[in-house]
Amino acid sequence: MIHIPDFANATLIQILFCVLSVITLATAFLTIYSRNPIHSAIYLVICFFSIAGHYLLLNAQFLAIVHVIVYSGAIMILFLFTVMLMNLNKENEVYKPRITRLGAIVLFCLMCLVLIAIFINSKPIVGEYTTTGEDYQSIKVLGKVLLNEYMVPFEFASVLLLVAMIGAVLLSKKEKLEK
Repeated sequence: MIHIPDFANATLIQILFCVLSVITLATAFLTIYSRNPIHSAIYLVICFFSIAGHYLLLNAQFLAIVHVIVYSGAIMILFLFTVMLMNLNKENEVYKPRITRLGAIVLFCLMCLVLIAIFINSKPIVGEYTTTGEDYQSIKVLGKVLLNEYMVPFEFASVLLLVAMIGAVLLSKKEKLEK
């Protein structure tokens, strides 16, 4: 078995974090900037997958898999069906003027600069790390917490998704022309 030194492992994790961060920011920007709603949806799926990669770097495998299943799977399917039902890709669609798009780019760059400044000026947490010994990665513990302590918000989220889907179908329903 090959032994990898700890400093090499930490460097590899930092490089992977930087690559995933660049992918996340780039695809988030392309999601907003793209004119085609289908391309925006594809960029958003790539962004969701790179965020799942961040969860894997944090050793939260269950959260990464749930994120991929829920967001990259179910939510994006709902989004694509909504786009297809509402036919948002019309040729007569009014596009934003260049000044609005330029303003969005400037605002995006300013936000990136603010986040970089916050990151550079942040200080690491100094102190002793205490553990309770409870495994929050297990599905059993997550299920107990989700269905006991957070049952009402969990149900509200499901009702919200159902109402959004019904609303999208009703909005896209075409009126019959009366003759």
